[in-house]
Amino acid sequence: MRTQRQVVDYSLQRRAVLRDVRNGKVSPLEVCDASPYLKNAATFHGEPTEERCPICRRDNLTLVHYVYGDELKQSAGQAHKVAELPVLAMTLREFQVFVVEVCRSCSWNHLIERYVLGRDALGEDESPIQWKTGSVSQVGEGRR
Repeated sequence: MRTQRQVVDYSLQRRAVLRDVRNGKVSPLEVCDASPYLKNAATFHGEPTEERCPICRRDNLTLVHYVYGDELKQSAGQAHKVAELPVLAMTLREFQVFVVEVCRSCSWNHLIERYVLGRDALGEDESPIQWKTGSVSQVGEGRR
């Protein structure tokens, strides 16, 4: 996505948790604690992956994208499909996206990535708003 920035990858943390589960330092019950809301979000808003669950190996993981930002007001914290994110990115100035992987079988879940989206990352010449004055199209002049 063109406006994606400030990406934080949690793969090292995920790897450490899985290592601790394999070594017996952490019980699978401790890491398989997805809430019913998260599992429902995975069912209705999640994006299926080809990756098997690292705990139960029964089901493929599902990615859930949660969005947070001041401009979202009451809808902050809601799950969205990936296809909806570009529309939000062109509509809102800035918001954060948290990507959580979920196994709907055993309730494994882990935050895998966080990033910022929004039109604030677009430069003057890339503004999504185009205004027409006469026969010449003016790009990036702001709101009139």
